[in-house]
Amino acid sequence: MNAAIETAFTTPLCRRLRVRFPIFGFSHSVDVCVAIARAGGFPVVGLAREMPEEIPDIIKSLERKMQGMPYGIDLMLPGGVPEHGNHASLQEALPIEQRNFVSALRQRFEIKPPSQPSFFTTQVRTQALFDQQIEQVLASNATAIATAIGLRADLIVRAKAAGKMTFSLIGSPRHAAKALDMGVDVLVAQGYDAGGHTGPIGTMSLIPQIVELAGDTPVLAAGGIATGGQILGSMAMGAQGAWLGTLWMAAKENHTPSALLERLVNAASDDTVVTRAHSGKPCRVVRSAWIDAWEQTDAPAPLPMPFQQVLTGDVFTSIHETNDNRLIYEAAGQSLFAIRGQTTIAAQFEQLVSEMREAWLSLQPWAGGETSA
Repeated sequence: MNAAIETAFTTPLCRRLRVRFPIFGFSHSVDVCVAIARAGGFPVVGLAREMPEEIPDIIKSLERKMQGMPYGIDLMLPGGVPEHGNHASLQEALPIEQRNFVSALRQRFEIKPPSQPSFFTTQVRTQALFDQQIEQVLASNATAIATAIGLRADLIVRAKAAGKMTFSLIGSPRHAAKALDMGVDVLVAQGYDAGGHTGPIGTMSLIPQIVELAGDTPVLAAGGIATGGQILGSMAMGAQGAWLGTLWMAAKENHTPSALLERLVNAASDDTVVTRAHSGKPCRVVRSAWIDAWEQTDAPAPLPMPFQQVLTGDVFTSIHETNDNRLIYEAAGQSLFAIRGQTTIAAQFEQLVSEMREAWLSLQPWAGGETSA
């Protein structure tokens, strides 16, 4: 019976990508992505915040561990950023009001300078950086390339020519129409519930709109999803699977700092907030004293991307490096309600699939169907 039910969960997109379950997992961690693949899902590794010179070695390490299993790579390609720029020159251009505010917060919270460089202390999101990242990703053996923000027609054309599928995370019908016009292969309908950069429409309202617009183009559901019942519900609305990100931060394979894991475990869905304080664009994060400081009435407006991360990148790096339990935060969706303690990817998949089976079986009496379907 279970085998028959699991077969019913294998959507056309699953078969095309050669994965067992309609579970798509986004993570910055190579170990998480390998574990997702081994558990039967489709992993997508985020490389938008990695040092450019480190990306080839990250991809090499991932592919060695994947041993031919399919995977995707996720990039951010927002518009409105400079063509070129470096950290030092953009720092000089920061407004004095925001610089003074952050300086005062550094003193108030006794934030030490980071001991090691990071993406956030050395890199600036520019079109030149995106070009470097694109070249490295196209040279990989990734099955698919996803864009979390922004669309570039040249990337879609080149990815297809390289035999790679293209995914686009979209937050509104308008974005979906643009992606379809460019020939994107898979639309990821990411609702307001999602962690990270997200749009204004809730997941439950967004999915049916995107499914209707998409026609024969596969749609995945994203935003606030952390249970098998939610995955099955997304499929009932026409999605061919669900894209999960926040949940994996509870896995040992993610190597989540202990202070951040504790914050995620103790947080509820309404302990997340959409703020521009992280990147300059609306981004859902789990709140902390650092994020709350930017919500006070006397706080200046965050700067647009990429200037906000130039302003605060050393702070983000430091609070993760020092495991600061007052200030640490990360992009996180409303799905963190499902994080109750540290676990493993294998255990998470077992629970998700079990919940899908239970949800499926619970529907049969109402539908008048057979439980062995």
